[in-house]
Amino acid sequence: MALKTALVGIGKIARDQHIPAIEANAEFELVATASRNAEVEGIPAFRNLASLLENVPEVDCVSLCTPPSARESDARLAAEAGCHVMLEKPPGTTPAEVLDLASFVERSGVTLFASWHSREAAAVRATRDWLKGKLVREVRIDWKEDVRFWHPGQDWIWQADGFGVFDPGINALSILTAIHPRPLVVSEASLSIPENRDTPVAAQMLLHDSEGTKVSVELDWLEEGSPQWDIRILADDKEALLCDGGARLLIDGEETESGPDREYQALYERLAGLIASGSSDVDLSPMRIVSDAMAVADHEVAPPFEW
Repeated sequence: MALKTALVGIGKIARDQHIPAIEANAEFELVATASRNAEVEGIPAFRNLASLLENVPEVDCVSLCTPPSARESDARLAAEAGCHVMLEKPPGTTPAEVLDLASFVERSGVTLFASWHSREAAAVRATRDWLKGKLVREVRIDWKEDVRFWHPGQDWIWQADGFGVFDPGINALSILTAIHPRPLVVSEASLSIPENRDTPVAAQMLLHDSEGTKVSVELDWLEEGSPQWDIRILADDKEALLCDGGARLLIDGEETESGPDREYQALYERLAGLIASGSSDVDLSPMRIVSDAMAVADHEVAPPFEW
């Protein structure tokens, strides 16, 4: 029997990714939504999760696509109602908040899945496998896109708990922490924050691991035209380019792995497996890098940002 699923936060990511992924998976059935100002045709709609759970008590699973600051309270509410919970990325505002949530959900006896969709890109696993046994000498990440295209009018991302350019940048960090063989430490960082906003529009970071591997990261939210989502890796005497957000892997310029976008389908397959096994998955390594970068970064004032 399909898990009766509620989707909270009906914005671009819910419509573009979550709804199609749920519809494509026979283990889930979308039975209700909660959103302040949007609905899905033909699906019972409520203004908040509390009202949804009161009126649709048979919900088994809640998928949260709201801004990060709203997820912790809704996740607790869902767990208290006996619902499994899936969190969009980033899973909350701070690592400590999410760890506390994970402890609460564990006591509630339901599954918590802090999802990282970019880890499910077509060539990420192949890149991780290719790196096994190799000496990683250097990593370079360029993650640049146009905020006006990908987050049109979404002012919450510019607020203090909205992550700014780290909202897309954490996708790169989720891939990095999935494929790199050792934990990484932030050495230094620099943030460019528009004078009329609270969060960065651009960021640069240097990271290192215990064996001296250097990782440089450049994030930019004002890249017009096609996005650049590249991770370049020097390992042994070869160069790998994981590009298009993890969809394609090139080794010394020759494409060796690629595939269609089914990141969110894979997330819901993973969620079904976690629920079936009675387990959770809450990996906060990408979030910790962002938190550490925020703590050590130099700040520079950037020109005002307007939509």
